[in-house]
Amino acid sequence: MRADHYDGFAEAYARENETGLFNAHYARPAVLDLVGDVSGRRVLDAGCGSGPLVADLAGRGAQVTGFDASPAMVRIAKERLGPDVPLLVADLTAPLPFATGEFDDAVAALVLHYLEDWSGPLAELRRVLRPGGRLVVVVNHPVIRPVVYPDEDYFAVTSYTEDYTFDGHTAQLTFFHRPLHAMTDAFAAAGFRISTVSEPPFDPGTPRELLPDGIGDRTSFLCFLFFVLEAV
Repeated sequence: MRADHYDGFAEAYARENETGLFNAHYARPAVLDLVGDVSGRRVLDAGCGSGPLVADLAGRGAQVTGFDASPAMVRIAKERLGPDVPLLVADLTAPLPFATGEFDDAVAALVLHYLEDWSGPLAELRRVLRPGGRLVVVVNHPVIRPVVYPDEDYFAVTSYTEDYTFDGHTAQLTFFHRPLHAMTDAFAAAGFRISTVSEPPFDPGTPRELLPDGIGDRTSFLCFLFFVLEAV
């Protein structure tokens, strides 16, 4: 998928993320819970999109820098956040324009599952973190692919393309499924130690009409897998 693929539906995607289940009521609250107190910490949002997580982190006192491969997404983020928050167009598959050890924490939420090769991106994220710094990763849960497509090989790294609708705009997104062991091997090879693996509940304030059919009284559903990694 091209780095600027989101440019064609950036506005619709940004609007959807303001109130949609998967971002507003699931991924972002869970990330904020995992990062905890970020007051005064230097935080990098890798793949910041239109900037909602950057805004949340800055509101909690973090010194946040964000980047995204989509110029349209970065433009929307700048409109949201103003000139005081550093936001730039950059590609996670290329060397990042930051100094070694520049950040205390980094977040890569719903980014890595678009990439076939994690080695370079993870190495760059490790480089820009200080020793002991944290990286929060959010990816598509690896069990979903074989559940939805039972004939697929769970243990192979494979691409798949699906249609998604964002605020009335339909777009095709291509992801790479990878088994859990391939994820953890990639983290270790890049110099990270896993401190947390999480399958969190959705936000308790989520409107019931947004939740999956048949969820009943459950407080969680299969969607994303969350990691907190420590730079060693």
